[in-house]
Amino acid sequence: MIIIAGKSDPPLDDSTLSELERNIYQKKKSSSFEYRYESVEALLFELRVRTHIVESARLLSESGAEFADFDKSRCNEAFWNRNENGGFQLKKGVSSQNGIRDIFTNGHLYAFECATAVVIVLYKAVLESIDPKQFDVLYADLLLYGWHFNRNLRLEQRIHPGEAVAGDLLYFENPDFDPSTPWWRGENVVKLEENLYYGHGIGISTAEDIITDLNKSRKPDSTQSASLSDIFDQVDFFFLWKLTSSNRERLIIAKIGARTYLH
Repeated sequence: MIIIAGKSDPPLDDSTLSELERNIYQKKKSSSFEYRYESVEALLFELRVRTHIVESARLLSESGAEFADFDKSRCNEAFWNRNENGGFQLKKGVSSQNGIRDIFTNGHLYAFECATAVVIVLYKAVLESIDPKQFDVLYADLLLYGWHFNRNLRLEQRIHPGEAVAGDLLYFENPDFDPSTPWWRGENVVKLEENLYYGHGIGISTAEDIITDLNKSRKPDSTQSASLSDIFDQVDFFFLWKLTSSNRERLIIAKIGARTYLH
């Protein structure tokens, strides 16, 4: 159920939405869970960001970027410095938007694991959803390293993965993974549509195919299959909505050096 400004019959003509947006909207509307929004604009913003998350995941899958653990990660040194942990620190003088865009343009120069891939997808989606100059301010001094986030990108944890829609972040866990390949202890994925996911290193696959791939990297005597976790994450869309130019008056922004603070 979608509730906007306290009303359960939102004044939204879904014929104006894209097919993906309409599918997300209809699933939320028909759910027994309550999804509350401050305004129609906030809902439309969420639908737009989710669309960009799906598009960014598909683009990253086609970019040529390879899978690698932190020991073997690599990046384009014209834009990023690789640190001793295998993470990528944006170089001084490089704008955040250019650093993120380069990963999609020169993917063959990059290799990273699946959590970093998800974070890259989210940054690209945010970049496409707000003013690029504002992105440079809010996401300055980027570090790409696993689940490390700039403080201006927030996630919310959810349960009941059956409620997940396109643009949500799920996890396939592999409890009996082979210790010799610890990177296959699980797979972080972006949901693209019903039963279709993007996982870096696996590609775009169904849940069944992802589980089959993970099961190939279990201990020889394993009896426990990989499976979809019952907890998933999603972007804090309301927070991001407050970052758009039209709603910037909602924020007090203080910039000290390379850091940006919101209140």
